[in-house]
Amino acid sequence: MTYESAHEAPHFINRAGWLRAAVLGANDGIVSVASLIVGVAAAGPDRTAILIAGTAGLAAGAMSMAAGEYVSVSSQADVERADILREGRAIVEEPAAEEAELASIYRGRGLSAETAALVARELTQKDALAAHVRDELGLSEVHAANPLQAAMASGATFTVAAAIPLLAAALVPVGAIIPGVVAVTLVALAGLGAIGAAAGGAPPMRATLRVLFWGAAAMAITAAVGRVFGVNV
Repeated sequence: MTYESAHEAPHFINRAGWLRAAVLGANDGIVSVASLIVGVAAAGPDRTAILIAGTAGLAAGAMSMAAGEYVSVSSQADVERADILREGRAIVEEPAAEEAELASIYRGRGLSAETAALVARELTQKDALAAHVRDELGLSEVHAANPLQAAMASGATFTVAAAIPLLAAALVPVGAIIPGVVAVTLVALAGLGAIGAAAGGAPPMRATLRVLFWGAAAMAITAAVGRVFGVNV
């Protein structure tokens, strides 16, 4: 296999940044709004109250997810930038020590002392900061934090996913809102698990069972709260 053909092979890790946020947003959208609808329906079968609660949950949840992702990933990006700046200063102030540090990293990965020193010297001559950012800090373009991308992916998928149980609550008969929403939600969660696994190149069964279990648990607990207290929760 040539370098070119190996480099062109698909690598699902390239999708990690936006895929994590998208799956999180979609899962939270389905589970939180479905749980809210089931909890309110368990307290009293008033379709208007159920739909108002579900719509409010969709709007608030989408904004919360987008804002939360942006803030949290921005914090991560700030930490990454600060580490890169510190590393850049260290390279300027102590170039020999930093090169020796690179060599020790490569020795720890299995290279001989001579080879590690040669690699460290040549990478330092080419781009010392890039070598330290990649091999010492463990950062790369693939893993770099992208706050706007994460916020948009999470907010958009939350909105689309949350609309599924809300639409089910609007269409099924009033007396069948809870079983109807639960059934639709479980099917949607199974689909989400399979799609997320396929997009990430992971085994679909484990991902599907994982989202089904936690989604069902969330709806069951919320329904129990609504039924026990008999109030909108």
